Amino acid sequence: MNKDKSYIKKIQEKKCCVIIPTYNNCKTIDNVITGVLKYTDNIIIINDGSTDDTSKLLKKYSSLIIIDYSENQGKGFAIRKGFKQALESGFKYAITIDSDGQHFPDDLPAFIAQLDTEPEAIIVGARNMNKEGIPAKSSFGHKFSNFWFRFETGINLADTQSGFRLYPLEKIKNIKYFTNKYEFEIEVLVKAAWKKIKVISIPISVFYAPKETRVSHFRPFRDFARVSLLNSLLVFIAIVYIKPFNFIKYLNRKTIKEFFYKNLIYTKDSNIKIVLSVMFGIFMGIAPVWGYQLIIAIALAHVFKLNKFIVIVAANISIPPMIPFILYFSYIFGGIVFNNSINLIEFSGITFEFVKDNLMQYIVGSFIFGLFLSFCFGLITFAFLEFFRKKTLNPE
Repeated sequence: MNKDKSYIKKIQEKKCCVIIPTYNNCKTIDNVITGVLKYTDNIIIINDGSTDDTSKLLKKYSSLIIIDYSENQGKGFAIRKGFKQALESGFKYAITIDSDGQHFPDDLPAFIAQLDTEPEAIIVGARNMNKEGIPAKSSFGHKFSNFWFRFETGINLADTQSGFRLYPLEKIKNIKYFTNKYEFEIEVLVKAAWKKIKVISIPISVFYAPKETRVSHFRPFRDFARVSLLNSLLVFIAIVYIKPFNFIKYLNRKTIKEFFYKNLIYTKDSNIKIVLSVMFGIFMGIAPVWGYQLIIAIALAHVFKLNKFIVIVAANISIPPMIPFILYFSYIFGGIVFNNSINLIEFSGITFEFVKDNLMQYIVGSFIFGLFLSFCFGLITFAFLEFFRKKTLNPE
């Protein structure tokens, strides 16, 4: 084996290691380790409870760091073990590579080269999924995962499922994770993006063995269900917490002014379309479909041909600080509709538990309050547009 001494030195200087999680890949892992050794001896192998000859094979690599445990815990668990060991060993970066032979160790220099310009980013090796021979389930999973990652983070990443990645260990070490299987590789990207850690991609080569010889531990039904459940949770967190708070942080005098000029004054949309977009957004922000307000609002805005951006901004009336007010007035309006004697409770007494005990009154009241508030905002928006658009676009 010819070692690339220039890269061995460079990887050593960068304090970078390569983590290889493996489970029952004794037929391929030897070639993977040999390929990685061409570029570095900083290798951490996690034998995730293999029941084949993996343990026996790894004995000849006793000079490397090998973590071996008897019960299979999952790829995510193995990678997290690798991160912990890497930090304890003094490494600043870790590159993960699969042990099934899908990835080519000769792509390692591409990660190191990118590290020179992006030292604080997670770098994901993007596979060419249009290549002939890509399994249909992999192609579907790739598109499915990319779509939800973009929705959850706003980042358009070429490949969110590739396991060939470089991680800046110090940047991600304090992130809390709760998954241990394949879905961990989605969770770490989403949570890193929420922490404002840059996530980028570089092209890599990929090899898929013929179907009859391919070894895959991905269980289509169970693992896809896990990924779907994780994405549902991440979408909920993104809608209820991440996106509203990012929106608040984004707002300042300059951005508010830009929003009004770009989307209200100089837009080609008619006054009526803008007003209806504001009204619909306000209504959806109050509607009792918590966690799904933005999804439904965007979908219906597309159907009704409204201004989606204005709808999204208006729907953010349901940001966390406003939720107690929305619950309170929904309860009050519901009492009026049901002709109940309204008990004006302490404002601090409005909680989700209180709403649950008065569910029907809250649901009906929220729709009525939503209509009332959207009508008020509609009138204000119409008056604003009539005055400012006429004054700005038709100055005397």
